[in-house]
Amino acid sequence: MEERYSPGAVEPKWQEYWKKNELFKVAEDPTKEKYYLLEMFPYPSGKIHIGHVRNYTIGDVVVRYKRMKGFNVIHPMGWDAFGMPAENAAIDNNTHPAAWTYANISAMRAQLKKMGFSYDWDREIATCRPEYYRWEQWLFLKMLEKGMAYRKESFVNWCEKCQTVLANEQVEQDKCWRCSQVVQQKKLWQWFFRITDYAEDLLVHCDQLPGWPDKVTVMQKNWIGKSIGSELKFQIDGVGEDLEVFTTRPDTIFGATFMCLAPEHPLVETLSRGTDQQAAVDAFVQKVSSQERSADGIEKYEKEGVFIGAHCINPATGEKIPIYTANFVLMGYGTGAIMSVPAGDQRDFDFARKYGLDIRVVVQPEGQNLDGATMEEAYTGSGVMVNSGQFDGMDSQAAMEVMTDWLEEKGCGKKAISYRLRDWGISRQRYWGTPIPVIHCPSCGVVPVPEEDLPIRLPEEANLLAKGGSPLPFLDYFSKATCPSCGRKDAKRDTDTMDTFVESSWYYLRYCSPRYEGGMFDPAAVQYWAPVDQYIGGVEHAVLHLLYSRYFMRVLNTLGLIDFKEPFTRLLTQGMVCKETMTCPEHGFLFPEEAEKQDNEALACTRCGSEVEVGRVIKMSKSKKNVVDPNELLERYGADVTRLFCLFAAPPERDLEWSEDGVEGSNRFVNRVWRLAIECMDKIDAGAIAPFKGAASDLESQDAKELYIKANQTIKKVTDDIDKSFHFNTAISAVMELVNAMYVVEIDTADREMKSVLLFSLENILLLLSPIIPHFCEELFERMGNKGSILEHAWPDFRTDSLETDEVLVVVQVNGKLRAKFTIGAQVEEAEIKEIAMADERVQKYLQEKPVKKIIVIRKKQTLVNIVV
Repeated sequence: MEERYSPGAVEPKWQEYWKKNELFKVAEDPTKEKYYLLEMFPYPSGKIHIGHVRNYTIGDVVVRYKRMKGFNVIHPMGWDAFGMPAENAAIDNNTHPAAWTYANISAMRAQLKKMGFSYDWDREIATCRPEYYRWEQWLFLKMLEKGMAYRKESFVNWCEKCQTVLANEQVEQDKCWRCSQVVQQKKLWQWFFRITDYAEDLLVHCDQLPGWPDKVTVMQKNWIGKSIGSELKFQIDGVGEDLEVFTTRPDTIFGATFMCLAPEHPLVETLSRGTDQQAAVDAFVQKVSSQERSADGIEKYEKEGVFIGAHCINPATGEKIPIYTANFVLMGYGTGAIMSVPAGDQRDFDFARKYGLDIRVVVQPEGQNLDGATMEEAYTGSGVMVNSGQFDGMDSQAAMEVMTDWLEEKGCGKKAISYRLRDWGISRQRYWGTPIPVIHCPSCGVVPVPEEDLPIRLPEEANLLAKGGSPLPFLDYFSKATCPSCGRKDAKRDTDTMDTFVESSWYYLRYCSPRYEGGMFDPAAVQYWAPVDQYIGGVEHAVLHLLYSRYFMRVLNTLGLIDFKEPFTRLLTQGMVCKETMTCPEHGFLFPEEAEKQDNEALACTRCGSEVEVGRVIKMSKSKKNVVDPNELLERYGADVTRLFCLFAAPPERDLEWSEDGVEGSNRFVNRVWRLAIECMDKIDAGAIAPFKGAASDLESQDAKELYIKANQTIKKVTDDIDKSFHFNTAISAVMELVNAMYVVEIDTADREMKSVLLFSLENILLLLSPIIPHFCEELFERMGNKGSILEHAWPDFRTDSLETDEVLVVVQVNGKLRAKFTIGAQVEEAEIKEIAMADERVQKYLQEKPVKKIIVIRKKQTLVNIVV
């Protein structure tokens, strides 16, 4: 037989077998316990990268393991196909988003199949297909009907390069999450989903997700951002309207000497109109619109603002205080207006000093006497109330509730809760997305499209405009419409498309019945399969996709379509794949193949011969060129070796550092097992000798007993590591130890008993490794004379009576330093252990007749003896 594993011959053979026998196809079966595993579906970029390989390999191992454990396992795959990335790539490659997307889906599907992933391809979906987004449009109409969706004019995050609006969650460090362009504020009519209606429920249930990593639930809690405080009303002088503010420090209201509004606040424009300040305010608002407008971004700028030409009345003091618009106030926090208490807030303090505004101390720290005229910084702590009328002398903490009640009696305040979370703006001024199913009629206003007209199809034959602009507003056959309500012929279809995160917020339910035509999903199928038992993906989606998915399930639950609220029972956020960068002084970053090793072990640029500098190990990135092409790995090593390295190099939740030596090491191990299996099959007559399956105590040979116990320990270790922690690296390490133990045996001289234990060990090595390197194990399992697929065999059980050996290892230390090791019978008494340790020649060498102060014996899995001299 072949001495080496040949992936080029073996892997296609078994992939074809799996396909022909429909081994991955699944249907509901009430007699079996279901298990739904899902990896976050990919954007079809054209190539899978090594991060995809790692992510999907992790999932595939668990799927195969669960199936062998008897679960009815669903493992679907599809494509997050709409959105800006496809448009941008199409522009860069001078093609159409549709053509680009469908070609990439075909290419990536073929790549995934070559990896041997056990997907039920009959359930494949692509979110850009009308049969998918039809039901998204249907849900939009239901949400509109129930008031869950609404349209308003508002300032939005605008990316000039992408020519579209971004949700708050899509602004990362004040830049577009896709192109890294600085985001500006722009006023547009937008569609919103009322995610804030579920803010408290989303927050509370963060503590009811035990299968989620703490870091993700903490990120969601912080994003939802619950604050408990008071909502106060400041009457606008001479206008008759109230200006509402939210504050967590109502005890400081007597110290509010001015008001600050966010530049985006609608009252900034309204109140400044016709005043001497109008021009200054307009210029300031324009200036701020190009600044970074986030909690972190505003800290980069000097605190500045402009008086808007209006005043309001402090409800506690009755004083008329000026209203400013300031660049450190965000529309996304509270009401977009803050009562400024410069003595108690550092930003207000800096602002007041800059513009010569009053600073009034209202909370004195214990034992101090602060003066607003001389203090050098704000005091933000608690203390004793001063300059606060009838509340003087009170503890400031106690005063909060009392003062809120007092303000409520006056009709200008009440207790309130505020959330950082804002409603989800879903309108995008892009072409490649789901059309919003409404019509704008001059007479009727916004009119929902009749359900029978769904889907509103995106015209895939349309061409993008210059700079990627959407052609939809200029296509008469798309944009012109008849009003379904009054019949007017000059109505217009909405030409915005939905945020791509809408598609990914419910796709996992569509997988349950992807061809169902009676609704978003077949209720019976979802009742059986959902929710997802194990979800796998990147932590970067913590406040985007994962939060939106949780929100969508609440919407569907409210509409009576499902009976659960949480989409994913368990969540694994896998680490990144990292590699060192390589830089040429002339050509900049280099791909790995562009750096060639020289005789002196140094690296040289293949393009110019210059010495290459090896940089830090960082996340793989196309821009840094520190990437590895999975296709090259498949050609050189095959799928199984690639899978093995991705699992062995690091636990799944940790970053994986790419190593060519590590890949080569995985290749050596695979071939080591191959040679061992071939030798066992050549030298052991499996027809005459059956694998041993009894208790270890039934074995006569100590060597056979030890190997058998080792095999059972390995089964237990691998089962625990996969089932409880997904620590595939330690599971693989355990199998390696068993392989090493088998290599010690001389098969040529082994007796019948040892050969039966060898067959047991080999059979179980293949079963244990089959989820990890499935093609390899299928081939050897078949060569051992087994019928069918190894995937259809049950996961091995260990014998509890064969987990402990009759002997234990004794480790001897002298003054804490290792000096000797030996084995003894498990039942040997402590006194005898001490005698044997003291008599050991290796130990005697270090004692040198020194008096022994004490001997400490600790008996666990192995025995530790520490001799203190």
